[in-house]
Amino acid sequence: MVIGVLKEIKPNEYRVAAVPATVQEIVRHGHEVYVETGAGVGSGYSDEEYAAAGAKIAATAEEVWSKAQLYYKVKELFPQEFKWMNPDKILFTYIHSNAHREETDCLLSSGVSAVAYEDVQDRNGRFPLLRPMSELAGKGGFLAACYYMQAVNGGPGKLLANVAGVETPVITIIGCGNVGLGAAELAASFGNEVRILDVNIDAMLAAKKYLPGNVSFLVSNRANLEKCLRESDVLLNAILWPKDRKDHIVYRRDLGLMKKGAIVVDVACDDGGAIETCRSTTHDNPVYREEGVLHYCVDNIPSAFAQTASVTLANSTLPYLLQLADKGFKKAISENRYLRAGMTCWGGRLTLRETALKQGREWTDPEELVKGW
Repeated sequence: MVIGVLKEIKPNEYRVAAVPATVQEIVRHGHEVYVETGAGVGSGYSDEEYAAAGAKIAATAEEVWSKAQLYYKVKELFPQEFKWMNPDKILFTYIHSNAHREETDCLLSSGVSAVAYEDVQDRNGRFPLLRPMSELAGKGGFLAACYYMQAVNGGPGKLLANVAGVETPVITIIGCGNVGLGAAELAASFGNEVRILDVNIDAMLAAKKYLPGNVSFLVSNRANLEKCLRESDVLLNAILWPKDRKDHIVYRRDLGLMKKGAIVVDVACDDGGAIETCRSTTHDNPVYREEGVLHYCVDNIPSAFAQTASVTLANSTLPYLLQLADKGFKKAISENRYLRAGMTCWGGRLTLRETALKQGREWTDPEELVKGW
């Protein structure tokens, strides 16, 4: 199969789907790899390194789009990329179809076969292709709070660390998943008082075994939330909010409980999600104020750490990519139910239930679909 690795066109997106070591493995399996020139530069990889790994360097994106059978990307499709989708192609990337109606229109009208990283599951119901980016996003979210706490960056001039003679900062994290644990690990290592709010006792008990003693775990209820809002220097949201929910965990009025100089970091950055006042921002314009409280809601934090992110993402996606390339789309999807969970569409049929519910579209059960293959 011919695999295409493209340079991402989303602003401030420096990650790349395949690093040279990934290309070497794909080629070793007998496949051809076309890498768009400059695709890895943002992550620190040159065209020469890709060529040495066995890739063919394409002078233009058009060459990759036209020659590849399987598109290996990081981000969702943009309108200028829609024209390359057709029934003979496979798309493997973060798709986020529920949030992009025009993209979903393209996927269905083109008949392309697509698998979304974010929806692939493992045997425990977790999301292995989200995990590495989630950890980086959590850590990066905490580092952003450190940056904006500095007086030279408009903050109150507070170091988020345990310093003798100074009251220890309080960092509250909503969610004990991969994002929350990534943030907690870094915040705790700086010596902060870290509090994690969650409704999943088992997840908190598991996390307690390896996080240090300056991390405490609280059941996420209104009383504990209000206490944390009053006492925290940083409130970091680490949970995705269901798209069909209209309520919130933190409401606009709750910001009035927060102390002066406190910062909200929303790693999930769902518009009107768990935190009512949050909306997605970019690395070019990362912060804004609501009710006097600074908000940081950048929607692709891992891109700031592009080389680390690219390596960890490629390590995670490669086994699934090889299944698709070695076996072909239908066989790979039929044999691996965890990969099948990530299938967004096939032959003009929408197989991702969340997108169907949010966008009011007809849904095809993937389990029923594969029976007819």
